[in-house]
Amino acid sequence: MKVTPPFPIPLSPFPVIVGVLLVSGACAAIRQALSFQEPQIQLQEISITGLSLTGGTMDLAFDVYNPNDYRIRSTRLEVSLDLEGRHFGDALIDRPLDLSPVNHSRVVMPVRFEWSGVGAGMRALLERQEIRYTLGGAVLLDTPIGERRVGLKGDGLVPLKKLIR
Repeated sequence: MKVTPPFPIPLSPFPVIVGVLLVSGACAAIRQALSFQEPQIQLQEISITGLSLTGGTMDLAFDVYNPNDYRIRSTRLEVSLDLEGRHFGDALIDRPLDLSPVNHSRVVMPVRFEWSGVGAGMRALLERQEIRYTLGGAVLLDTPIGERRVGLKGDGLVPLKKLIR
């Protein structure tokens, strides 16, 4: 015996459409949250911190901007510094740095230098009151989507007042 309902029950596509939209929206949100944008790194100042007979030390102060919606932790930062077209020194930070989401962080790197690389830089300081720098290097980042190696490049001018404290 076949039982038929007293009135037909229409199947509404509404629950199916809502389910599909929720799943695609969740996937898009996850994809956006896990997308990776490289941090922006800019040299803000160079400060001489010590002088000796063979050379000296200085601090490179960087502004690092994390454009991502999540915290990034760097595991290693390597920088090579050229002043006025001559290699001046190398720096390495091998300790973890936390970069807050959508925020600027100040990172200071100590650098050792030798007097052999100072000549062109001093001449530029005396003539122009500023020094041209070029940076290269890499940063290793630990992100929610895995470890990334990001290349660093930058150049510009640093005024004399930021070199002498």
